[in-house]
Amino acid sequence: MLAFAGRRLIAFVLTLMAAALVIFLMLEVLPGDPAAVTLGLNAAPEALAALRAEMGLDRPAVVRFFAWLGGLLSGDLGLSYTYRVPVAQLIAERMAVTLPLALMAMTLAAAIGVPLGMLAAANHNRPADAAVMVFAQAGLAIPNFWFGLLLVLVFAIGLGWLPAGGFPGWQAGAPAAFRSLALPALALALPQAAILARVTRSAMLDTLQEDFVRTARAKGLSERVTLLRHALRNALIPVVTILGLQFSVLIAGAIIIENVFALPGLGRLVFQSIAQHDLIVVKDLVMLFAALAILVNFIVDLLYGVIDPRLREAA
Repeated sequence: MLAFAGRRLIAFVLTLMAAALVIFLMLEVLPGDPAAVTLGLNAAPEALAALRAEMGLDRPAVVRFFAWLGGLLSGDLGLSYTYRVPVAQLIAERMAVTLPLALMAMTLAAAIGVPLGMLAAANHNRPADAAVMVFAQAGLAIPNFWFGLLLVLVFAIGLGWLPAGGFPGWQAGAPAAFRSLALPALALALPQAAILARVTRSAMLDTLQEDFVRTARAKGLSERVTLLRHALRNALIPVVTILGLQFSVLIAGAIIIENVFALPGLGRLVFQSIAQHDLIVVKDLVMLFAALAILVNFIVDLLYGVIDPRLREAA
């Protein structure tokens, strides 16, 4: 297992370095002057020169890249040109909203999608299977921001159970914070639950045809025990893969939902930074999203080895 994890760790580090290089090249080396974009076309030459010096654009690209990389490793992400505060502080404040939101959405998606996929596989070509497939198609077809607006109309305006938007902060208490995240988390979870239901159903149908499942049934095990103890574990690899991909999507793809519900998260920070041409924040956020996606894939690779020992032996 250590050798398996070591190989995955080397691949993780190399992928992270490649992502950093691509992000730097895209945002700083390609044609265009970030300082001119930030200040506008009519900026005074003195102000433009001062901002170029502040952004380090007067130094060679190689020096800038390694300086930025060193800052990432040490936690010094630079200073936001718009907010005039350290980027690390901005990200930490917004991460306190986006990370719980993504975890809540992923938990809801798994709690809804995996059982529905199992139900559909256990009742293949029956009404329950058809109902789950209708849910999956509807979940994929409905945009999550439109579903979020429906949730606001029903649960916030109609019933008054939950707030329609905003975030009171964790200092207001965990119950108030989680109440404000409930509707956006559910809006984010619906499409992911639909995907999980389809993937779980497909993986379970393949697994239920295996000899070991027929043996378990022949031994007199109940259908519930056969599904949970034998079939589900062997069907988990594609499900875990989708969960890993979904977490990255939920972290980086919550821009619309956070704007719909006026949540001060990373997605809204990206939108504001792009609109205000705060390129240092954009660069650090894109690197953060890439690093989270690569880290989640690394964790998923390790889980493969835990779920299926044959993968460790093959590696």
